[in-house]
Amino acid sequence: MAKHEIRSQLPGMFYRKPSPEEPNYKEIGDTVEVGDVIGLIEVMKTFTPVSVDTAGKIISFEVDDADAIMPGQVLAVIEG
Repeated sequence: MAKHEIRSQLPGMFYRKPSPEEPNYKEIGDTVEVGDVIGLIEVMKTFTPVSVDTAGKIISFEVDDADAIMPGQVLAVIEG
C-alpha cells in the first residue's frame, strides 16, 4: 500500500481536537475517507480545518497537539 503525507498549507499552531475538552478528531490506526478532518491550524485566532485528500488509515502524526508548524510541514501519514 502507498503512503501519503498530509502537509500543512499554512503556518500556525496545529490542533488535533476542536476544543480542549473534546477528543481528537482522529487517532493513529483510524480509517479516514476523503474530506475527513484530522485537525485544525490556527493563525491569529482563525481556525482552518485540515482535511485528508485520500482514503486509508492513519499510520502516524508527525506533529503533536499545539505544535507550531510551517507551510509544507508533514502533519500526518496515511496508508491507503
